[in-house]
Amino acid sequence: MRLFSFLLSGLTVSCLVLAGAPAFAAPSCDGVNGYAAEGQRTFLWRPDAMASVAVDLKTDPAYAALLKEADADLHKGPWSVTDKTHATPSHDPHDYMSIAPYWWPDPAQPNGEPYINRDGRVNPERATEAFDRTRLGEMSEAVKTLALAYHYSHDAKYAARAAEILRVWFLDAKTRMNPNMNFAQGVPGRTPGRSYGIIDAANFLDVTEAIGLLQPSGALSPEETTGLKQWFGDFADWMVTSDNGRTERDAKNNHGIWYDLQLTDYALFSGRADLAKEVASAFAQRRLEPEMAMDGSLPQELARTRSFHYSTWTMQAVYDEAALASCVGVDLWNWKAADGRSLWLATDFLARYAGHEGDWHWQEIAMNTDDLYEALLRAAWGYKDRSLDAKADIYRKTYATAPINLIYPPLPAKGQ
Repeated sequence: MRLFSFLLSGLTVSCLVLAGAPAFAAPSCDGVNGYAAEGQRTFLWRPDAMASVAVDLKTDPAYAALLKEADADLHKGPWSVTDKTHATPSHDPHDYMSIAPYWWPDPAQPNGEPYINRDGRVNPERATEAFDRTRLGEMSEAVKTLALAYHYSHDAKYAARAAEILRVWFLDAKTRMNPNMNFAQGVPGRTPGRSYGIIDAANFLDVTEAIGLLQPSGALSPEETTGLKQWFGDFADWMVTSDNGRTERDAKNNHGIWYDLQLTDYALFSGRADLAKEVASAFAQRRLEPEMAMDGSLPQELARTRSFHYSTWTMQAVYDEAALASCVGVDLWNWKAADGRSLWLATDFLARYAGHEGDWHWQEIAMNTDDLYEALLRAAWGYKDRSLDAKADIYRKTYATAPINLIYPPLPAKGQ
């Protein structure tokens, strides 16, 4: 059964008006058809941006790094949740399982349980073969890399390997993951799984884009593509109906934002435009207004021990949601609340720290600018704004080989 209503009860969607940011003429993202270019079907990876990448591939360090990584990925994996060495509480190895990143054994307890929280400090146990978190990340990164390599090189071997990896993780009855996150980010001695664990699935956002990029290759049969759509439709249903899903839906910090982004994406990918539009239409009032301060900052993220990371990483999700919302006729880019808060204001708040990270006066135990760079790239393309592109340019040499440059390159020169 498909469920389409759960967000709007009792809510009045905010009015969308111009926020002072420049308007842009973007290629059309047509609902569940996405950006249909040359047989592809993507929702976040814009064909105009990727076309501008292809002009200078021979001298692009990101492309050289991509091919090197893609060639290595031809011999990695495939990965399966059934490979973990720790038994799940359900005793079904097809269920995904991970432990929470910031929870550690309690040295005061003989067996370390119940675990205790150390915010911002990742327990290395999370990355072991006992759990699925690392293999989920490796699987999604490989699929993304191989799909991009196929797209730009037109070499079918990359598409074929990506398709094999997708079959093992999502489709093969012996190895597929069940479409749930019941046991994600559990805390030993406290709970076998938490609503927060749904954020582990954010890696799938690259997977759905990669699948759309692979379509012209024919590496996935029509039946397999249908099976992948069904998997993500089932996962969306689980997000809407499960206890963990409903709890995560009600989260007020970055978790609620990432929840909406995932649900919008999986709804579009699986062909459910009504659900995607419902989530996108409520996003400004349900997420942006409660989360954003009058200066455009995100106070709940500023309160973290890694405030810079969480602020910039959360804004990536906001920009991606704005991009997906445009596919169903909802304009979040130009949203403005009655009190003057807007997405443009939040963008301006972050952009002022580009090249001035030392002025950031909130706690950050591991300062890194990669998330700010990615946020600025998304914002520059979303607004088609050259001032934001110039801010991103501060970091381009530092991250010259990053794959994000093959998705969001510099804005084309005027007149192109």
